[in-house]
Amino acid sequence: MSRVAISIGRLNIYWYSIFVLIGMLLGIFLVLKESKKQKIDEEFIINFMFYGLIIGILGARIYYVVFNLNYYLNHPLEIFAVWNGGLAIHGGIISVIIFAYFYSKKHKIQLLKLTDICVVALIIAQAIGRWGNFINQEAYGRTTTLESLQNLHIPKFIIDGMYISGHYRQPTFLYESLFCIIGFIILLLVRKYYKKLKTGQLTSIYLIWYGILRFIIEQFRSDSLMLGNIKVAQLISIIFITIGIIIFINSIKKKKLYNKKSKEEV
Repeated sequence: MSRVAISIGRLNIYWYSIFVLIGMLLGIFLVLKESKKQKIDEEFIINFMFYGLIIGILGARIYYVVFNLNYYLNHPLEIFAVWNGGLAIHGGIISVIIFAYFYSKKHKIQLLKLTDICVVALIIAQAIGRWGNFINQEAYGRTTTLESLQNLHIPKFIIDGMYISGHYRQPTFLYESLFCIIGFIILLLVRKYYKKLKTGQLTSIYLIWYGILRFIIEQFRSDSLMLGNIKVAQLISIIFITIGIIIFINSIKKKKLYNKKSKEEV
């Protein structure tokens, strides 16, 4: 399967870029829609998303490059070739959280109020972005057999795309995409129907859900970023789960509900 979606002269538009863009646009739409319901100032949220997206992409790329430093020291120009893949979601999330902390503090809005609005959009954007990894033949699992893939009853084009370097691979990108969609649905249902939802609980659910999901899937990945003998994604996942549990426990003590306007809002 070609990585190039459209060629216009010397200009190539890659499928990876298209999937990332679709995820971003859908995420922006969902954040704007929810921020309006929460009566968050539109200029505040637009500025946050504009700078947050830039910082997130840079953070995701820097994170990936750092953990593949030997390769990029020998191929420095490829550091800028993001259309070939190599955006680590954990790097993007961490960099945006750091930015969100200072941005929310400057504008005197609760950080968790802001992240609650964003995590629903983030997880569905992740689900879409994983299909860019599929086209680039990234985020794949251990070797398997054609028969095993056929027994999963997945489309033939996915099976064909999982034939990498002379072997069939487990479609871990697909597992993560599907479970991100499930997480998206869970967050939507909780936000809509749980009447006692408190600030920080959506963020905690995201951190716990994605932390567990990624930790398990990483067991089957064969192209993981490594820190010695440790899979970095599993280490970050444990941190996410721990922080998520702490936020959830602390949120129980709060009286303020997520959908109630606070004095700290913009």
